[in-house]
Amino acid sequence: MPSGTPVANVRMAEGYRYTDRNNQAQEHTNWHNLVFYGDLADIAVTYEKGENIFVEGTLQTRKFTPKDGSPRTVYEIIARSVYLIAKPRTTKEAPADNAPQREGAAAAPVGGVEEVEADASTWPS
Repeated sequence: MPSGTPVANVRMAEGYRYTDRNNQAQEHTNWHNLVFYGDLADIAVTYEKGENIFVEGTLQTRKFTPKDGSPRTVYEIIARSVYLIAKPRTTKEAPADNAPQREGAAAAPVGGVEEVEADASTWPS
């Protein structure tokens, strides 16, 4: 952006399975255009293909005419917050230093969620 605000444009796949009326298993993928601004842009570029994320945002419609003269419409989700959804551990892992756990210490969550919200001052108007 001209203002210097970081921007990340990402295509995200949403896949699901279902059984059709002929009782055949089917798979379908929807593709979504996501736009991250500010701190969210810096974080979004660290995610890797295949990671599970949950994005909250608003749908924006943008129209433009490229050099070929045919008008186009783009639908984008402007991310307001993003959650990295961690998969639960399948085995119990030993503490990093192999030291015994303190009695009464709270256990770390087995599956977790990391939440990041956007700063409203970085959103486009």
